[in-house]
Amino acid sequence: MPGIILYIEDNLDNKTLVQRALESKGYTLVWAAKGEEGLAQAAALRPHVILLDINLPDIDGYEVARRLKADPELHVIPIIAITANALKGDAEKALTAGCDVYMSKPIQLHELWEKVAAFAPE
Repeated sequence: MPGIILYIEDNLDNKTLVQRALESKGYTLVWAAKGEEGLAQAAALRPHVILLDINLPDIDGYEVARRLKADPELHVIPIIAITANALKGDAEKALTAGCDVYMSKPIQLHELWEKVAAFAPE
């Protein structure tokens, strides 16, 4: 059974690119445009992996990651931060917040497939 991936991202173009890339590999992508919505989706779906943008319109991705990792039911779900924040220290900040992997935008599809496949079945 293909893995379920939750992508918390407010940019529709980024969502569409990632959705096409992952669905071409057999994954099911579920999308949330805001952090609070993503937290609710994570609790309801228990996805195999969460892809997380840092710059969200309500709460930032760092807070989303902290809440996910603090939840006894959700803390085991791997989080891949995918963000345009590429300044020195941004990767460390994402990892400290609870993300398992940090990727910068623009997204490199082969890297995305590799990172997702490390955590979720195809």
